[in-house]
Amino acid sequence: MTPHPFDILDPRFEDCIRTSARLEQLHTGSRWTEGPAYFPALRSLIWSDIPNERMLRWDEASGAVSVFRQPSGYANGSTVDREGRLLSCEQGGRRVVRTEHDGRLTVLADRYQGRRLNSPNDLVVKSDGSIWFTDPPYGITSNYEGIQAEQEQPGCYVFRLDPVSGELRVVADDFTCPNGLAFSPDERLLYIADTGLERGAMRRFEVGSHGSLSGGELFISCETGRYDGFRLDETGRLWTSAGAAVHCHEPDGSLIGRIAVPERVSNLVFGGPKRNRLFICATTSLYSVLLAVNGAKTF
Repeated sequence: MTPHPFDILDPRFEDCIRTSARLEQLHTGSRWTEGPAYFPALRSLIWSDIPNERMLRWDEASGAVSVFRQPSGYANGSTVDREGRLLSCEQGGRRVVRTEHDGRLTVLADRYQGRRLNSPNDLVVKSDGSIWFTDPPYGITSNYEGIQAEQEQPGCYVFRLDPVSGELRVVADDFTCPNGLAFSPDERLLYIADTGLERGAMRRFEVGSHGSLSGGELFISCETGRYDGFRLDETGRLWTSAGAAVHCHEPDGSLIGRIAVPERVSNLVFGGPKRNRLFICATTSLYSVLLAVNGAKTF
């Protein structure tokens, strides 16, 4: 457990934290951690160790860590759907899958217009049940985080999967490498990070009533690292990975504070019984810190 890791850049950040809180290392020994998903009913967190092709499970009551699934298809981003099922982006399988309550895997998407997807990276579920995910090529560029292969798609897209028809549709096609994504609490905005640029960049889109996107202007940028995974709290503040730190931005984009982490941060998620525990995946380890704010309700 480290001394308090908070860097207060604006007085508004003081209302988000308690300086008595400490950054806790819950587990270490991975090669590259990613994709944390919290299950309230089980009080447990599932996350990925991509190069080791495994998914791990941390039990909040006991602190025990076990292997949830291996091999994992080089799973990256994961989330929980409205029915409490695990949704995962498999970079090796180049597909989005759902883990059913009995443990079976259902393939939700693996092709677009007859061509294999690149390597789905991260995903989010909207309250209407639609699944939105990003598809950069990281899982096919080498055998380290996937299986090296030729890219079949002409670009790196952001997709929307319709919950009724199963139609897969491109909603954004002008990213270099789309990565993390998250909706605002009212779902009127969608934030998407681009990790294919020289500096950290995150764009903000307006979400239409029929699942369309408009706008897409640059929302925030970062010179200390690339934005990867991120989440929003219930007031619309954005908590994002940014190199060896988590940055907190107000809804207007203002950077108000940082949480220092000993390793490069990849992704994060709010969890715990009150959604006020921030779980952080960073290189070899899983960390957590208690905050004075609650994560946005998923639905």
